[in-house]
Amino acid sequence: MTTPSPADIGVTGLAVMGRNLARNFARHGHRVALHNRSAARTTALMAEFGQEGAFVPTETMAQFVAALDRPRRIVVMVKAGAPTDAVIDELVPLLEPGDIVMDGGNAHYLDTRRREAALREHGLHFVGAGVSGGEEGALLGPSIMPGGTAEAYQSLGPLLESIAAKVEGRPCCTHIGPDGAGHFVKMVHNGIEYADMQLIAEAYDLLRHAAGRKPDEIAEIFRGWNQGRLESYLIEITAEVLGHVDPATGKPFVDVVEDRAEQKGTGRWTVQTALELGVPVSGIAEAVFARSLSGSAELREAARDLPGPGETWLDSAAADRFAEDVEQALYASKIVAYAQGFNEIQAGSAEYGWEVSPGAMAAIWRGGCIIRARFLTKIEAAYATGGAELPTLLSDEYFREALGQAQSAWRRVVATATQLGVPVPGFATALAYYDSLRARRLPAALIQGQRDFFGAHTYRRVDREGSFHTLWAGDRTEQER
Repeated sequence: MTTPSPADIGVTGLAVMGRNLARNFARHGHRVALHNRSAARTTALMAEFGQEGAFVPTETMAQFVAALDRPRRIVVMVKAGAPTDAVIDELVPLLEPGDIVMDGGNAHYLDTRRREAALREHGLHFVGAGVSGGEEGALLGPSIMPGGTAEAYQSLGPLLESIAAKVEGRPCCTHIGPDGAGHFVKMVHNGIEYADMQLIAEAYDLLRHAAGRKPDEIAEIFRGWNQGRLESYLIEITAEVLGHVDPATGKPFVDVVEDRAEQKGTGRWTVQTALELGVPVSGIAEAVFARSLSGSAELREAARDLPGPGETWLDSAAADRFAEDVEQALYASKIVAYAQGFNEIQAGSAEYGWEVSPGAMAAIWRGGCIIRARFLTKIEAAYATGGAELPTLLSDEYFREALGQAQSAWRRVVATATQLGVPVPGFATALAYYDSLRARRLPAALIQGQRDFFGAHTYRRVDREGSFHTLWAGDRTEQER
């Protein structure tokens, strides 16, 4: 009896993402061990896709581990949180020093840091890897963001790079950094995604309710934008969604969908982490809050009768010019959102000593992932020129000029939206961030005065070193603290 060849890699958790990753590995010539808590999913995969490559189906975790070549490379694709911990706890006693466990789900990076430290105690490598691209990307080529040790990447990386999306021959996968770096970067990627989607939605809303365009007309506008600097996956699919007609009613699809956007938590994590790191990501935060507000049914219902400016539309000629302005405002606001996200990556990298390369992140996001876009090439170039310590993308020559050219239109769009009562929290917040950065003086000086008045929190002066407190309740003399 011939002993079957050991598998190159194993995938446990065969829901849509796990199943498609397993198929992707097999399609690229890798022998793949399969495992699922319910054996029915393994059986179903083999029945439907078993001819796609070399699969080794198993029924128990022990069989699964035994089927793998050493060092064992295992991809865990189960629900984040307790289910992931349960699978890891089941795996660890079956593994040997040097084996590699990769969590490809949307885990919180702090959980990944905890798991990496725990497995390290057993001589095992734990890799937290962000995988972006949805179920289609998992099968056809995702963007992959693996953390963990360099040693683990040396063994696992070639397999991941083989299945990743390729742009100009380069795989959209690279070693991000130690322990939780991969999942941290994926978290911020998703935060940027929230902001990007919100800004696109606001552009649609403006064209619909200020310029009076119909969904199919707006779809054509987006298709035109997708031929230029706004070219991206999200702009592309937006045109498809807006152009779709509901077969049941004959109405535009966008008009029969409830206006309540859901979320799974990664955007919220991005904002929470930014607050802890002291990084202003106002654009991402507004996108998260906009989703929360959309789902606040009772609050919205209670406020339906609040007075507004009334129904006002731009005339036809003004509407055409306004569409051009919206394109400018959308591009400028997207630049701000990405700049904030990259600032958070830099801050996280500094906090945890990860040495993440921002330019490399822009490169691997060019293909496979949800936020893939033409202008990521510009971001990669900005970090190639300015280095990883570039304080903000907004100071790069290309982006500074783009914002300068767009700002008049950007301001007109926000002003028009305000006059017509169309909510644009993303556009307005991005513009406020831009103006705050370029301001010579911010009103924070007054806030420090207020804090010192009621809480003796002290303040710093512009003309000499040290911390000071004014005796507000006394003779108002100043003391150095």
